[in-house]
Amino acid sequence: MSDSRRVVIAGAGLAGWRTAEELRERGFAGPITLIGAESRPPYDRPPLSKKVLTEPGLDPSLKADFAALDVDFRPDEAAEALGEAQELVTDRGCYPFDHLVLATGALPVALPGEGRQRFLRTYDDALALRDLLRPRLRLCIVGAGWIGAELATAAVAYGCQVTVVEAGPTPLAAAVGTPVGAQTARWYAAAGVDLRVATAVEAVRPGGLALAGGGQIATDEVVTAVGVRPATGWLAGSGVRLENGVAVDAGLRTSRPGVWAVGDCAAFESRRFGRRLRFEHWDVALHQPEVAAANVLGGDEAYDPVPYFWSEQFGRMLQYVGYHGDAESMLWRGDPAGPAWAACWLAGGRLVAILTVDRPRDMLQGRRLIAAGDPVDAARLADPSVPVKNAIDSR
Repeated sequence: MSDSRRVVIAGAGLAGWRTAEELRERGFAGPITLIGAESRPPYDRPPLSKKVLTEPGLDPSLKADFAALDVDFRPDEAAEALGEAQELVTDRGCYPFDHLVLATGALPVALPGEGRQRFLRTYDDALALRDLLRPRLRLCIVGAGWIGAELATAAVAYGCQVTVVEAGPTPLAAAVGTPVGAQTARWYAAAGVDLRVATAVEAVRPGGLALAGGGQIATDEVVTAVGVRPATGWLAGSGVRLENGVAVDAGLRTSRPGVWAVGDCAAFESRRFGRRLRFEHWDVALHQPEVAAANVLGGDEAYDPVPYFWSEQFGRMLQYVGYHGDAESMLWRGDPAGPAWAACWLAGGRLVAILTVDRPRDMLQGRRLIAAGDPVDAARLADPSVPVKNAIDSR
């Protein structure tokens, strides 16, 4: 059965491809055009800072079968503007649409300076870095966040001389707070990484870094891993509201009729946490398209997850669920100096987020507990011998 409605998807990462898949799975028979700024077909990003760096045979591509889904894939084509009429303007042409899904993701933040700096955002970035890593290479990573830690893990395995420079007081301070981030600092030292916190970079120069306040770090290669920003600059003046990304409601609708957003660029209204949130998580790119596709086809579904993220660094598996931005307190579950532990954030007597280190069962049970919104007994939650699911306050 034919359908005359035209769907255009700007962005050919996981979120864009999943949107196309979901539309077809839900019976949409109209034309779908998938436009990607990169020359490669869709691929998974999490392996780029993990196994792609260490396993040459690993292919992170999503094996997208465009012919089977009747999707018109346009690679190496960048979105540039939205026309006053319902059309997407790219650097190669114009695409009229009835529904447009924005899935343009995010772009890495660069440091000032004329020196060469590399990033770890794309598949090509990962391949280039893998070719560079070798014994005694002096590698300086700016940023001790998730990506910086994972890259440092891979680089020391190659025998590189790794220095990680972090402007904050501890690794992961911006992501999970100073008390939790401080527990990870010893992992760097144990791996032989030179970690320098509270050290701001003024500029990237040929041959190394110029530090704020004076001083330099000589290095062979610099990788900048200080975060990303939503790829939304091209939407200025389009009528699409921007607020730390593309502002969407719980159904992933933008302020402009017929336009939706998913993935890293989408800042959605979370009913669960009572605020607008945006996450650069694989789990978001995987599941937001389910809601967007349903609503494009006339549904009224809401995206309101318990967010999930994971990181593999220095031989440990870190898993995070929830959102701790409005937490009132934090407690340790187990000894953070030990091999396996968790940090739990509470608000209103309820668990709102948990970070686990090599305690996957705690993560799974914690996610269910956050979703249920049941009050918890803090003393029982702090006791690692008590299953998280049994920490519910039954009084």
